[in-house]
Amino acid sequence: MRCFADFAWVGGRVERNVAIEVSDGRFTSVTAGAAPAGTRLHGLVLPGFANAHSHAFHRALRGRTHDDRGSFWTWRERMYAVAARLDPDSYYALARAVYGEMALAGITSVGEFHYLHHGPDGTPYADPNAMGNALIAAAEDAGIRITLLDTLYLTSSVDGRPLEGVQRRFGDGDADQWHSRRSALATQASHAIVGAALHSVRAVPTSALASCTGIAPLHIHLSEQRAENDQCHAVHGCTPTELLDRHGLLGPGTTAVHATHLTDGDIRLLGNSGTGVCVCPTTERDLADGIGPARALADAGSPLSLGSDSHAVIDPFEEARGLELDERLATERRGHFTPAELIRAATAHAALGWQDAGEIAVGKRADLVAVSLNSVRTAGSDPTGLVYAATNADVTDVIVDGRAVVTDRHHTNFDVAPALRAVLS
Repeated sequence: MRCFADFAWVGGRVERNVAIEVSDGRFTSVTAGAAPAGTRLHGLVLPGFANAHSHAFHRALRGRTHDDRGSFWTWRERMYAVAARLDPDSYYALARAVYGEMALAGITSVGEFHYLHHGPDGTPYADPNAMGNALIAAAEDAGIRITLLDTLYLTSSVDGRPLEGVQRRFGDGDADQWHSRRSALATQASHAIVGAALHSVRAVPTSALASCTGIAPLHIHLSEQRAENDQCHAVHGCTPTELLDRHGLLGPGTTAVHATHLTDGDIRLLGNSGTGVCVCPTTERDLADGIGPARALADAGSPLSLGSDSHAVIDPFEEARGLELDERLATERRGHFTPAELIRAATAHAALGWQDAGEIAVGKRADLVAVSLNSVRTAGSDPTGLVYAATNADVTDVIVDGRAVVTDRHHTNFDVAPALRAVLS
């Protein structure tokens, strides 16, 4: 495959007239200042985006939780109601449509934080990984890569209360049974990695925390709500970050999701250990979680990634500029992140175990996202600052591992909007 981009993001900046050659799903040549040749990709061509935190079934809640003020906890009850009614077939159909929406937005890898494991009463399916396998199949049919972050979820509170109601679908009984089920998920599929997750310090007792040492990629919800911090202090006498540090769970293979309510000491622990942090600005706004210390975390040494989480919207541009714009609101100052830093966070495939993706560079996976410079949103914008102007609607073409998945704003495998309507009506 040969492509030509009028503008392309190469080496952390915009280059003009870039010739790109691809073989076996990898970039074999990237040359700026070249003569036009091959398939023309108009606008600004970016590396594929990484959605580092997803709960696919939460997409069913979009636009349905705003009829009263509520709270994170009342929203959670509605989320549980959705979780209660899914089975492997319906979950596949929903996830396929959601991942198709991601592809249209330029997302080429998704990290699926998966805890909806078993039947409605907690009884395993005949295939104990039927739900996880449905997600892997859905990603394949939507044309994107998936890191299935199979989640350990054993208790309903920091003090160890047992799972109840729909939560029983999430639990495996103990860490050994979780390990046994997860090990059977090992896949040879080229589009899938099986990672792991600890749901949170609410859901994993200290006796089970050490069972996840040495697993990578490993993700965990961390300090999303102040109530979690308060409960952790009451039970363990420390912050959730300190608890993870005590059990050897911080490090470059771990990503803390949200990390919204941290102490200065927490920031140092995360940064000094090289623990990644996945920020989810649109969900954190939607749930009124608060604004986390993203700049301080980056300065301390934590690599940043981004996720659409509950899918209040699926728009990598909105998540990326949210890093900067939320910092402006919190500090009343501009200029915290450069456009290059925002794009780096939006293309942080390494957080999902895909270290060979996220750059338009020789040897890397051939993911390309063409973004129009001629829409009512982007016309007249400097390509370098496009992250502040574009939306998901400006993505025209998407290539994943050298294969065209979106062409002229249409998914090449199926029509996404009717698929969403069919599963959400």
